[in-house]
Amino acid sequence: MKTLYRTALAAVILAVAIASYLAYDRAMAPFTPPTLTDYPIQGIDISHHQGVIDWHVVARQPNVRFAIMKATEGGDHRDRLFAENWKAAKEAGIVRGAYHFFTFCRPGREQARNVMTTVPVEVGTLPLVIDLEFTGNCGKVPTLDELSAEINAFFDELNGTYPGRPIFYLNQQFFDQYLKGNKARFPDHYLWLRSIAQEPRQNDCRDWTIWQYADNGRLEGIQGMVDLNVLCLSQTGLADLFPAIARN
Repeated sequence: MKTLYRTALAAVILAVAIASYLAYDRAMAPFTPPTLTDYPIQGIDISHHQGVIDWHVVARQPNVRFAIMKATEGGDHRDRLFAENWKAAKEAGIVRGAYHFFTFCRPGREQARNVMTTVPVEVGTLPLVIDLEFTGNCGKVPTLDELSAEINAFFDELNGTYPGRPIFYLNQQFFDQYLKGNKARFPDHYLWLRSIAQEPRQNDCRDWTIWQYADNGRLEGIQGMVDLNVLCLSQTGLADLFPAIARN
């Protein structure tokens, strides 16, 4: 009976966490998407869900200067289109990045080994991204101690394989629950903030690096919807990957 109670309680906690996550994603007020004048470096994030992408068509559009693509999830899953997307985006001249969906139910070191066998180490790419969210994750809601321990183990196992500060993808609710006031407990990182159809609460972009502002974008060369993002030019460490745009 105690086991059933704990299982039910965990399910309730997870449901509340997901509901809170989604509540942060939608704004009540009208929203004007960020312009190329304000954010000249814009990009997309994709996975196999976008299907086969015509990268040369995508690259001709001014709001696609980078693409962050799903590579891995957990300890053994690999996105079936990652290798194809990684190669094709490079050939089209798009700056690339790879992301790993971090599951709360597998050891961090095991997940790191999955990444290292999947994501190439190449010059001129964005830093490695870890996707931290409840939606689509396992049924566990980690404590701060558990999460920080496994993320640190993840990067200890990588042991500098991917140079530079990693990028943490999360939304405001996840940030408030785990990272706010606890930055020293995690590896130094850039912040990729999901804030759909509303200005980030941390609205000075020196406090975030990438802002995901839409999950229903439409672009030539991609069938269906795609996530849209902008890069904060104050983050010169990443803006240097786009010298022609950054100088304008």
